[in-house]
Amino acid sequence: MTSTSATSAWTSQELDTIDHAEELEIASLRRGGELGSRRTIWAVRVGDAIYVRSVNGPGSDWYRGTRARQEGRIQAGGVSKDVTIVDADDEVNDVVDTAYRAKYGHYAAYIVKAITSPEASSTTMCLEPR
Repeated sequence: MTSTSATSAWTSQELDTIDHAEELEIASLRRGGELGSRRTIWAVRVGDAIYVRSVNGPGSDWYRGTRARQEGRIQAGGVSKDVTIVDADDEVNDVVDTAYRAKYGHYAAYIVKAITSPEASSTTMCLEPR
């Protein structure tokens, strides 16, 4: 399951490190070229891809920030990488939901339900390394 554009791939070590990190920090690139504020979010690995979504849906500030340039920088588990932020195809939402439930299932059910809700699923994005 990958996104719709082709770029350089994550290394196996980067994928494993991000997958095992509990949280990921993301800062979107603003129109002027500077990085915005970092936000702490959850990320999941599906195959050779890293996916993120906004638990609060499309109204979230950090999510709206990704819309301008669709580029940013992430940090997770010691990996720091510039990324392209690509809207994911709707077909991946079920497997991304499953990945979120598996990785974060130790949290309260209402939290996991929020990140797998239709509103959150509508914001699913794939992070592609640059």
